[in-house]
Amino acid sequence: MSRTYKATGINLKTQAFGEADRLVTILTREFGLIRAIAPGARKHKSSLGGRSGMFVVNELLIAQGRSLDKITQAQTIKTYPGLAKDLAKLAASQYLAEIVLCQALSEQPQEELYELLIEHLGRLEAIPTTEVKSVFAHLAHAVFHLLANSGLTPQVQVCCLTQSPLIPDFSDPKAQVGFSVSAGGTVSLQALERLRKEGERERGGQGDKGTRGQGGQGGQGEISSLAASPIPPSSSAYQTIVHRQEIPVLSRKLNATELAMLQQLSQPEIMPIDAANDAWSSVEQILRLYAQYHLGRPIRSAALIDSYFAANYDATV
Repeated sequence: MSRTYKATGINLKTQAFGEADRLVTILTREFGLIRAIAPGARKHKSSLGGRSGMFVVNELLIAQGRSLDKITQAQTIKTYPGLAKDLAKLAASQYLAEIVLCQALSEQPQEELYELLIEHLGRLEAIPTTEVKSVFAHLAHAVFHLLANSGLTPQVQVCCLTQSPLIPDFSDPKAQVGFSVSAGGTVSLQALERLRKEGERERGGQGDKGTRGQGGQGGQGEISSLAASPIPPSSSAYQTIVHRQEIPVLSRKLNATELAMLQQLSQPEIMPIDAANDAWSSVEQILRLYAQYHLGRPIRSAALIDSYFAANYDATV
């Protein structure tokens, strides 16, 4: 007789399996990510039909199998009907599910990740229909917290190059800072420019030395003879290695408002949302680039969100 175990989990992915079954990927508090068969779930009158749907939270009794476990009982404790009624909310929920599927571990408790996802799905569902564009603010908040939970928090309070604090300058409408995905967060544009100039000076100095070393035939002959002569065993050869700070690739430039939004995302509650403020879509895209870089894959549901808002609000996201 196969061993059974209990778990509380939320369905993150479902697919048809066999003639009438469904294969469900579930994030559970107790055992992390599991995959289990919901037998007969695709039959019209199956008790597991609705319970095996997306973003349904169940208390489960699962029988352990050789290759795949099997759901024997499921009692629904929470659903998110509001997500399915709005395409933007549904796409945003799938966006978060993609990130969680990449982060979650199997056979290990994932209570913090589970609670975090439940909390942010609830916030997405609660968005009023008249403020659907605020989905970008809620997505940015959720993605930041999911990254932080996995130890991948982007650095947004200080410059990645100098470690100096970055303070939003609202008095200067042209004030900007940079964001570098590869460097790990925000960078001062002044520090970045200084680093570039130092690199140009060093390259220029090396070029001058190379020109002087190759100035005459005698110099060339001397170099050739040295290259051909072996170094005596008794002598010591020293090589100086100079470590230079790499110039990070700039992913985006942020104005004062966008920087302030990024810096506030670490808080439990999101700052007051102006749904009409397009800065939220910029902040979400910055975090999307950062998340995709660390996950090593694109977030496919993000394209659906972009196309939805481009079609319905005549806006380029």
